Amino acid sequence: MVNNIEFTWDEDPVDISAEANFIWSIANKLRGVYMPDKYGDVIIPMTIIRRFECALEKTKEKVVKQHNEKPDYPAKAFYRMTGYEFYNTSEYSLKELCNDSENIKDNFLQYIDGFSDNVQEILKSEDTLKFTAEINKMEKSGTLYSIIKAFSELDLSIEKFDSIKMGYIFENLIGRFYQNVEAGQYYTGRDIIKLCVSLLISEGCEDIFLPQREISVLDQACGTGGMLSTAYTYLKHYNPNCNVRLYGQEIMGQTYAIGLAEMLIKGQSADNFKNADTFKEDCFKDKKMRFVLENPPFGQAWGGEKAKEGQEEAVRKEHAKGFNGRFGAGLPGTSDGQLLFVQAAVNKMDDEYGRAAIIENGSPLFSGGTSSGESQIRRWLLEQDLIEAIVQLPTNLFYNTGISTYIWILSKNKREERKGKIQLIDASNIYTNLRKSLGNKRKEISPENRKEITELYVNFEQSELSKIYKNTEFIYKEYTVMQPLQRSYSFSKERIENMINNGTLKTLYDENKVYELENSTEELKDKDKKTLKKFKDNKITYDAILNTLKEYEDESLYNNPDDFKPIVKQLLAKINDAKIDNKLVDKIVDGLSEMDKDADIQKDKKGNVIFDKLTKDTEIVPYDVAIEDYMKTEVLPHVPDAKAFFEEDLTKKKPVIKTGAEIPFTRYFYKYQEPQSSEELAKKFIELEESISSRIQKLFGGK
Repeated sequence: MVNNIEFTWDEDPVDISAEANFIWSIANKLRGVYMPDKYGDVIIPMTIIRRFECALEKTKEKVVKQHNEKPDYPAKAFYRMTGYEFYNTSEYSLKELCNDSENIKDNFLQYIDGFSDNVQEILKSEDTLKFTAEINKMEKSGTLYSIIKAFSELDLSIEKFDSIKMGYIFENLIGRFYQNVEAGQYYTGRDIIKLCVSLLISEGCEDIFLPQREISVLDQACGTGGMLSTAYTYLKHYNPNCNVRLYGQEIMGQTYAIGLAEMLIKGQSADNFKNADTFKEDCFKDKKMRFVLENPPFGQAWGGEKAKEGQEEAVRKEHAKGFNGRFGAGLPGTSDGQLLFVQAAVNKMDDEYGRAAIIENGSPLFSGGTSSGESQIRRWLLEQDLIEAIVQLPTNLFYNTGISTYIWILSKNKREERKGKIQLIDASNIYTNLRKSLGNKRKEISPENRKEITELYVNFEQSELSKIYKNTEFIYKEYTVMQPLQRSYSFSKERIENMINNGTLKTLYDENKVYELENSTEELKDKDKKTLKKFKDNKITYDAILNTLKEYEDESLYNNPDDFKPIVKQLLAKINDAKIDNKLVDKIVDGLSEMDKDADIQKDKKGNVIFDKLTKDTEIVPYDVAIEDYMKTEVLPHVPDAKAFFEEDLTKKKPVIKTGAEIPFTRYFYKYQEPQSSEELAKKFIELEESISSRIQKLFGGK
């Protein structure tokens, strides 16, 4: 127990099966009118309408009376009357609508028009549920009455279903209606969210217990608001007197509508829940958050053809602001915006207390080369000491993906022992199997599992499942390693053949390119025509060069280009009418060379050793390891004359960056397993062969 928090605490068991099954059965009334994957276009809005109606039932008569007496009565006054930031002034209810089946469409539209503007925005806007079109469609098909009647009989009162339980109902419905959504879309299982919250509040959160403490929680990919609802419940449990303020951004209209509905039921301000694209904007620019909870979509493009309109322009504009914007550390590859969400989260974290839990797949840990945006973002996070822990979750934990996922814990209030360090936790085998799979979800994090994982985190000790490293463990420098230029030169048949095969003279004549152009099925462009003519014109010279070299009978080795090049020049000078310049001569000389450690070490005019670019190799050197020590142990025993070069230059217009970062998580938990002996494998093979033979015999009636 840390901060008076019991990690196994859970809300009362939730059983929404009857209500979820009842709502699901209503969807069958749409068969023949809607395709099954479109049932949600009706069922989700109707569930929201009925939820609002149940919440307003006790104050309904009072509100209608006040509106009839004073039609221009202020909205805020109605809010105080209902106890929520919404109301309905219509005299109708869903049940009463069924008493006039002939006019049910017009009356239903009037009923919806009676809701406050914020609710009408949820139901009618082109950016959200667009429910008016569905009403027209149902009325035309004759299903409107039966749908309204069925929902009028459904009890979704707050007394029976608090926000958590209602969240489970929406989660269940979305899981049925949208089984094939992309990974990370729509919702995150409550068991995962509870673990995120448990990890967040288990450290550095003494302030949340203060009387009347205002605690802000943000989710910038909030879906239906499940993370926000769960955080709210847990924070209120631990401190009933705190004031929890929830903030959310969600790009998808339908899920935004569901989330906003629940925020309104919770008494949260509608102004703090926005239908917005986090790639494009921060809706709460002047607000820093105590907690950030997010499960952004995996592999969501922010640029290129797959990005939504305006996203790439907005992201690049924000990046151009440097650290005055949200994406100052760098831009990841356009195909995956997860690390943009990470940067946006850091930007929103309170500078003194801010903590964040973000669910990611494996890609943000290691994708991208040294100078890539991904690498530089990781480097920035490490250098700023923002990563507190990374927890690997079990596979098959989410409804719509079975891939490996990780919780990143970010913090601006690390305790002293954690400063300058990262904790890696392998919780991939800490789970409970579900009795019945839900899509891809075959496992869950039970309260006992949650306690085990959280205790690994708060104990902050080295163990089989918990590894602690300095931040610099994951930062590296990229060195170029080369050997001195030592080459021997010869006119041997082998050297000439290698020169031809290596394409040394391709700029003079390229046989394959000529064949391609001459046999093209399409008319050649002017550029290609010029290329073809050039090659044909050069063919005589090309053949003459090769013939001259082949006819020269000297196969001696020359250990220095200064001795070899004059001979090449003399030979080529014999070719009549050939335009052979020094550049071509140099190519031929290089083409007839091979690396030879017995040859002279070549030097420039100043006497400096020239290094062979063909021997260029890359060494990834840990940040804290001196290059001299690294070379002594890792390189020189194998290549004694190698030399390391660090070629970073940040002053250039396009900086040369050779310092990067990656977090190869699984490497640190790898366990070597000795392979089975050949004898054991042979025995198993024989047993398998005998088993298969026996089964085949039985199949065909043998003994």
